[in-house]
Amino acid sequence: MTLPLILSPEVAAALADRRPVVALESTIITHGMPWPQNVETARAVEAAVRDGGAVPATIAIMGGAIRVGLDDAALDALGQAQAVRKLSRADLAHCLVTGEMGATTVAATMICAHLAGIGVFATGGIGGVHRGAETSFDISADLHELAATPVTVVAAGAKAILDLPKTLEVLETLGVPVIAYGQDDFPAFWSRSSGMRAPMRADDAATIAAAHLMRGRLGLPGGQLVANPIPAEAEVPMEIIGPAIETALAEAEAQQIAAKEVTPFLLGRIVELTGGRSLQSNTALVLNNARLGAAIAAELARQAADR
Repeated sequence: MTLPLILSPEVAAALADRRPVVALESTIITHGMPWPQNVETARAVEAAVRDGGAVPATIAIMGGAIRVGLDDAALDALGQAQAVRKLSRADLAHCLVTGEMGATTVAATMICAHLAGIGVFATGGIGGVHRGAETSFDISADLHELAATPVTVVAAGAKAILDLPKTLEVLETLGVPVIAYGQDDFPAFWSRSSGMRAPMRADDAATIAAAHLMRGRLGLPGGQLVANPIPAEAEVPMEIIGPAIETALAEAEAQQIAAKEVTPFLLGRIVELTGGRSLQSNTALVLNNARLGAAIAAELARQAADR
């Protein structure tokens, strides 16, 4: 049976020619930013990928199919749509069958990228172990997807609203390579450092691409997490972001917000509490990750051709 997979002409041509392609998620469009900033940011991220010599492939579920590469009309429709489902591994198939519109999280984007033959994915930050997970058991499916699906994910670390020590511990248990780019510390989304050292470090895209290919040759399952620190000029100081995170977490608990609604609520509330500063930083770090993702995809294509 044919997969419900539709590649844009640009993405299809790039993959056929073995040129670099970078997958991009769609949850940031539907659940991360308001209209029209969400679509403006999506187009800016796509432009950053192109500037880096790769083809962008924004992924979403539309019309009962996995769309890999969205044209302007599809981006606008997604950015203005209401009640878009936020999809992970568990509900991806159901959304395709029902024909609902769905935005892909990190986990779902990894699955769809791999189905399309794309090895690099750039995003903002991954999900992880939520604070209080010892009683709520709230752990993002992103971590297990990184252990299962062979895609290199470029992110500004895990979202700082999470329990970062436990997130790193689970990634280690699952055998996921965590590689800090250009520094020893593991970044914390809006901040360049979480105060914890990353398990590994790489200072160039060529090393990351080579490790991706070596994992494939070794037959190791899963992908890599490349933790790319936010540019210094866009960083939000901990004395500003820390209290905002704590306030948002307390409000979420008081309002009994749980499951998939937690992260969008917290990120939105932190935008309000920082006067929009966190949103500006979010945009900067996504663009930064797109640029690095393009560099890694270009190296991956070059090294694969040389083998």
